[in-house]
This record gives sequence, structure tokens and C-alpha cells, in this order.
Amino acid sequence: MRLEQPHLRRSAPLSSQRNNEAEQPLVIIVDDDAAVREGLSELILSAGFQPVCFSSTRELLNADVLDSSGCLILDVRMPGASGLDLQLHLAQTGNPKPIIFLTGHGDIPMTVQAMKAGAVDFLTKPVRDQTLLDAVIAGVAADAARRAASAVVKRNLERLETLTPREREVLCQVAWGRLNKQIAFDLGISEVTVKLHRGNVMRKMEAASIGELIRAWETLPAPMREAGANKTLA
Repeated sequence: MRLEQPHLRRSAPLSSQRNNEAEQPLVIIVDDDAAVREGLSELILSAGFQPVCFSSTRELLNADVLDSSGCLILDVRMPGASGLDLQLHLAQTGNPKPIIFLTGHGDIPMTVQAMKAGAVDFLTKPVRDQTLLDAVIAGVAADAARRAASAVVKRNLERLETLTPREREVLCQVAWGRLNKQIAFDLGISEVTVKLHRGNVMRKMEAASIGELIRAWETLPAPMREAGANKTLA
């Protein structure tokens, strides 16, 4: 499989390149027209982003780049799987990478389908450089925000794992606004013990206030919070 990397040094693997660039956002371009790929690469590089090009969705899926930060610029109609097919594939595999469609063969139903599925934009060729760059900037920003939110969730889940079962029960009740005496009654323990558990929860979750603790709780996956709430309200 030949991977076009017009602006990446070929002497090192792409993964090493990304590490050396401190995870510089990568703009992945997928288009079966070599001239379009080259032109887009030059434009993306001029804006300070790192471009990498593929001539088909198959080439892209065979490469180790989809987990990098950044966004995608996809043609819609290409030999083999289309850009819309790739968008569906990424959604089904849990990769919500921002996508910008750039095509010379767009129509209204196609545009509606792409945008409903979460595309950043649906642009037609030829497109103004600034219009495309604005979409790229929005896509990169959206990906950065998603990654930051995911990092917060991961961090809070790791902290949650340090809690004892009783401390988790106290955390859930505190998050649902229960007072110490109510928690003590529900759990069959003393208020002093509740305060002790709550202090441990605050320390382990690294929360400086009850408000911060509740915000950490709200970042946890909904099924986890709902399970705790059902136990609290039972």
C-alpha cells in the first residue's frame, strides 16, 4: 500500500512523526484526484497544520492515522467506498472524528445526509481557500474539545476506581443532594461515618468543593450515574 505523505519526511514512520510534532493536528485528505490532493496539502501546510493524503478510503483505513488529533477532508465520490460510507464506518466504530466534505458532485440529499451525520461542513469544488480553512479550523477545534472532554472523563473514572463500595454510595447520594443525616439513615451508619466517607471521597476525587465533586460526577457515563441513582432512590 502506497501512502502519500508529500509534507512528511519519509525517513521515519508516521507515528514517530506525530510524536515529534507533539501531536500537531493532522488534516487527513482523502481524494482520488492527485492534483486536488497536492493543492489541498499545500493549503493546509500554509495554515500551519500537518497534511497527509490518501487516494481512497481503503488506503486510509489501512494506515495508522485515524486516532491522531485533527480532522478529515473527504471527497464524496471515489472508487470503492465513498466519503459518506467512511463517515458511517467511523460512526459505527466509535470514532467521531470531524469531517469536512469537499466534492464536485454534491446535491441537496447528499448534503443533508452528511450534515445530519455530524459533518463540520459540506463544500463544493471549487471552494475559496479561506472557506475551507475556516472549516478545518472549526474541525480541529471540535476534535480538541472532544479529546479534552474525554480526558476529563477518563481521569474521573480512574479516580472513581480508587473509592470503596461504601464511598461510591456516599458519592452518589451527595451528588443527588442528600444531606448527611439522610445518607446516614439510608445507609444505616452514623453521620460521623458519613462525614468520614465524604472526606475520603473528596480527597480521592481531588475535589476542592461539593460543587466540584458534583461536576466530576456529572462527567461519568450516564448508565453509571443512572445505576447509582436507582440504588439511591430505591
